[in-house]
Amino acid sequence: MKKIVIALSVLALLTSCVSKKKYADLEARNKETQDLLNSATVKLNSCLEEKAGLTATVAGLKEHNQGLLNVSKDLTMLTSKGAENLEKSLESLKEKDLKISRLQDALTRKDSVTLALVSSLKSSVGISDSDIEINVEKGVVFISIADKLLFKTGSYEVSDKAKGVLAKVAKVVNDKPDFECMVEGHTDNVPLNGSGILLDNWDLSVKRSTSIIRVLTNQLGVKPEQLIAAGRSSYIPLVANDSAENRARNRRTRIVVLPKIDQFYDMIEKEMKKQQK
Repeated sequence: MKKIVIALSVLALLTSCVSKKKYADLEARNKETQDLLNSATVKLNSCLEEKAGLTATVAGLKEHNQGLLNVSKDLTMLTSKGAENLEKSLESLKEKDLKISRLQDALTRKDSVTLALVSSLKSSVGISDSDIEINVEKGVVFISIADKLLFKTGSYEVSDKAKGVLAKVAKVVNDKPDFECMVEGHTDNVPLNGSGILLDNWDLSVKRSTSIIRVLTNQLGVKPEQLIAAGRSSYIPLVANDSAENRARNRRTRIVVLPKIDQFYDMIEKEMKKQQK
């Protein structure tokens, strides 16, 4: 029995020794494994953080790329609209150039008509007479005839001498059926004396205008629809009414020749309306 107890004690001792050694080995392996696990965990966390960063970067790049695509699309649309607007602007410029060219042509034609009229009047009426002046102001032709060639002082009856001058004017007007003539009577500033048909210089200036128109229409064959009667009294003098000579200059009849270039004015009006739109 004693032998059995001893044997069991030895066996227990041996078993105990083997278990501690094995336990230490297992402890070492467990520590090594734990270290490896901790290391792997650190690396995993690092990878996860890096992945999260890369994911955010990718998302940012996608958003930026989409932004660039949108900008590119907008630029394409703007470029297309810009090209369209540029084309429209060029067309508008071409139209304006054409309008300007047409207006210039019309002005040239108008100037040509005016110059031809002046030449015709000068050759017909005769500019050598100092009492007859022909000039052009702003495209309008004016024939100014001194009062002494047409009327007696204070009278509105046309003299026989005046009819010769008016006959030349009538010939020019009759040759130009598309023209109108405004006959303007002008006086000096000396008031009319007495009473009667003529109340003042307004009456005298208008009466002289209508008297000349009656000669042109009744005796010289000018169409009445081409004539306009006007009286300006003494309010548009050529010179100051401060001497007999100057007053004589201011007493005059002015015939304003107005070409009927309705097409020219109609075209200008239409072009101006188009440009205002």
